[in-house]
Amino acid sequence: MINLNYEVMDARKEVKILLSKKAWTMKRLAEKLSEMSGKYYSPQNLNYRLRTNSLKLAEMDCICKILGFKITFEDISK
Repeated sequence: MINLNYEVMDARKEVKILLSKKAWTMKRLAEKLSEMSGKYYSPQNLNYRLRTNSLKLAEMDCICKILGFKITFEDISK
């Protein structure tokens, strides 16, 4: 039996932490994300997508790039 005792990532919490580190608002992030992706994101829509975990990995990667961070995957089988 496989025991997966790890915390589930909460994208909304992570984005809020990144926003606070950069002193950005959700509104500013939504504007920059709209510019970068060519798709309109309102602060309310972005917040809803984060809250419902319906954000795509590509969108999260774009958010990280806008804020100056990157997503990394680590092999934990070692």
